[in-house]
Amino acid sequence: MQEDNKQNNKTDRRNFLRKSLITGSILTAGAIGLEKVFPGEKDSGEKVKVLTPDGKVYVASSEHLKEYRPPPVTNAEARKGIANKKFVMVIDLAKCDGCKTCTVACQAMHFTESDREWIKVFKMQDADATAPYFFPKPCFHCDNPPCTKVCPVNATFKRQDGIVLIDNERCIGCRMCMAACPYSTRFFNWSHPDPKQTAAVGNTPYSPEQSVPRRMGTVEKCDFCPDMIRQGKMPACVSGCPMDAIYFGDQNEDAVTNASGVTVKLSQLLEDNAGYRHLEELGTKPRVYYLPPKNRKYPIPDMKSVGNEKKEKKHIEMDMGIMQM
Repeated sequence: MQEDNKQNNKTDRRNFLRKSLITGSILTAGAIGLEKVFPGEKDSGEKVKVLTPDGKVYVASSEHLKEYRPPPVTNAEARKGIANKKFVMVIDLAKCDGCKTCTVACQAMHFTESDREWIKVFKMQDADATAPYFFPKPCFHCDNPPCTKVCPVNATFKRQDGIVLIDNERCIGCRMCMAACPYSTRFFNWSHPDPKQTAAVGNTPYSPEQSVPRRMGTVEKCDFCPDMIRQGKMPACVSGCPMDAIYFGDQNEDAVTNASGVTVKLSQLLEDNAGYRHLEELGTKPRVYYLPPKNRKYPIPDMKSVGNEKKEKKHIEMDMGIMQM
């Protein structure tokens, strides 16, 4: 009996040593490159260095890496907001060329339908003699928001960091906030969630900061991407703008940054460029500022490709008569 126990102990010890050697080999291989752990697999991705939470550096194929998305914050944290911050957006109309890439980036981020553009781009023209320009219009996240005052269930709320959000688990779809908003930047969700959204979100619990999973029969709008802000990232529309026309930052720090990473002093930017707020006379105190389209920095795009507008004939009166354009 004792001999059998000794034999079993030896076998268990050999198995333990063998497993330990295998584990040690894998860890060593991970330190010099994950491609040596799986010699049968071919990695065509770029090799990048990654830092683990315990401070170790590994070399891995980019094909094996997935972006880490932290779990959403609780509803209580989402309602409170980020402490000591006052987020603000600045849109330079002189830079905007009407490409609507900001809209595309926003829709891809939030899985919104084509009939619900959280940041709309309008073609504007102040007078017949002036050149047209483009006007992106997100939610203005007002400091004196009419929408929050009329909601009967406190589903839409103002946070301490300046952002206005909607809790779709509380929203009853009465649309009173839509009627109260003077900017028409709120939308009603008539449809079921997009299957792409369902696949991407998975079992992620709902949070007002992420606006997903989307709820049918509720109101939705631009949210300044607060979940990305918590990760130190820019909102989707800002990072997606190829013209660097949208700035975003913290008013308390008096600094805003565009997609290229250019950071400027907020107060100086507004003062030097005559910054203004849309319909400021209503007293809503929007947190989105505009720089007027003076001295356009980019050529006006071909109007034929924007909205399929019909070019009207214009008559220019000259000394020699009338020349038809």
